[in-house]
Amino acid sequence: MNTENTKLPAKSLTKSDVKKAFWRWTFASHSNYNYERLQSTGFAYSMVPVLKRLYADNPEELQKGLTRHLEFFNTEPHFGGIIHGMTISLEEQMANGSPIKGENINALKTGLMGPLAGVGDTLWQGTIVPIFLSFAISLSSTNGSLLGPIFYIIAMFITMLSIAYILWMKGYYLGKEGVQKLLAGHALKKVMMTAQILGAIVIGGLTVAYVSLSTPLSFSAGESVLHVQGDVLDKLFKGLLPIAITLLSLHFLNKKMKSTTVLLILVLISGIGAAIGIF
Repeated sequence: MNTENTKLPAKSLTKSDVKKAFWRWTFASHSNYNYERLQSTGFAYSMVPVLKRLYADNPEELQKGLTRHLEFFNTEPHFGGIIHGMTISLEEQMANGSPIKGENINALKTGLMGPLAGVGDTLWQGTIVPIFLSFAISLSSTNGSLLGPIFYIIAMFITMLSIAYILWMKGYYLGKEGVQKLLAGHALKKVMMTAQILGAIVIGGLTVAYVSLSTPLSFSAGESVLHVQGDVLDKLFKGLLPIAITLLSLHFLNKKMKSTTVLLILVLISGIGAAIGIF
């Protein structure tokens, strides 16, 4: 018998295996979040179905795989799911004899977790969350309807789950070339620019709707009375004071000031201004 032409059967993952890993990550990514390795235990837990399928007959490689994924890991859990998909793809290729090493897989994870965390936080916390909140607040601000929070919970859950699942599966099917395609050209820059513009529009809309600030100051000159708010500020720029206090808050936050400190400053400005009759 010619053993040179004998090949071992390929080890292939089922779609069910990939889905099991996805659900494990979705519900356990932060279950053992810690400051030493952050999301590593959640990552390793999500990889258990995959590694058991690939190394069912090789306990030593199974142990190495689990140990490999206990290295430090931290990213935005929904947009960062594409890293998991690519990792699963690389594990499958390595189990089938491709010249891929464990350190190559960890290097991929380490190299991508930071950039995708930045992209995910910008799109998720800076764009999607404010948009849904603006709708939810509008629905509940007039008569205290529960429709607002219900809408927010459902919309956030569906959007979060959809983005996470699509990127997870895309990462798996595209393999290590998945993020290379994402980062190639100007696609990523366009997405980031669109998110920043949309986020600015949402902040502007929320400022108009919910930030209220005016001044009662007026000056008399003979029989004429000059109202600072109506005759000066509104003529120069409608809503100048609300947008000014909003931009001041953003300036403080960009300086890494704590949100509670910014809130305290706003309370002091409002209190002092009202006490002396400026606001």
